[in-house]
Amino acid sequence: MPIFLPVIVFAGFLTLIPYLLAAFFPDHVSGYARRFPAWAQLSAPALLVIPYLLIAQTVGDFHWYWCALYTLLPPALAFIVNLAPDNDRTIWPQLLILAALGLSVDLRWFEPAWPPHLAVFNKILLLDAGIYAFVALHPIAGTGFDLRLRLRDLRTGLREFLFYLPIALTLGLALGFLHLHPLDTHIGQLLGRFALAWLFTFFFIAVPEELFFRGWMQNLFERRMGRAGALLLASALFGLSHFNKRTAFFNWRYVLLAAIAGIFYGRAWRRDRRVGSSAVTHATVDAVWSLFLR
Repeated sequence: MPIFLPVIVFAGFLTLIPYLLAAFFPDHVSGYARRFPAWAQLSAPALLVIPYLLIAQTVGDFHWYWCALYTLLPPALAFIVNLAPDNDRTIWPQLLILAALGLSVDLRWFEPAWPPHLAVFNKILLLDAGIYAFVALHPIAGTGFDLRLRLRDLRTGLREFLFYLPIALTLGLALGFLHLHPLDTHIGQLLGRFALAWLFTFFFIAVPEELFFRGWMQNLFERRMGRAGALLLASALFGLSHFNKRTAFFNWRYVLLAAIAGIFYGRAWRRDRRVGSSAVTHATVDAVWSLFLR
């Protein structure tokens, strides 16, 4: 099935709207939903079902249970986050939401709802649900979800990449996880491929994961265990989230390298509490790995 059908492109546009609005207009989106009555606050995120409806009807694979899931889950998350008091110490409602979102993505619970090659919709829709809960409805202070990148963000992100690079090369090659490949492509083509890989990774992998693990998770952990403990715990959980990547079994090499990488991503984020900084580190690591070392 072609993935660039007009209806699918339109569904993709709708899916990206909450993500991009929050990323590039954070001052306008933060807390915006609280202007409305309670019934509207809880029912509005049910609109996230629309992309599923468009795609399911287009490909002829509609199921009521998936429709119910994408209709009811975002309002349920909004209800839970509204249970959180306005203080920095009570974080269990937020952690409950993060656990639900994280396990859903990592264990691919909802991916069967989507046709082949379109499972990315699930990841972005769940991200949208989290953005509604944690940005528009009950903002988590100090998240730093602002993709209007500054020169300082780039410097911080690339600095942490350079700190991580020798560790990743030494350990990754020794464990047989990384593999050097000869460069048999013209330098211009190589730079073009790198730029495309970096941009795709930045927006669809790095930013969602950095917002989740650093902007939300590490941020919340800091309130209960301090900066060092939060950095280590968030990095360990980030590493564990890769246990089933590229293998049917527990990929301990990937877990180890991802956990170490998470320390440098977390350092980049906490320097100025900017998701953009850690996403620069993350996207650069992934782009270099995918083109030169996989």
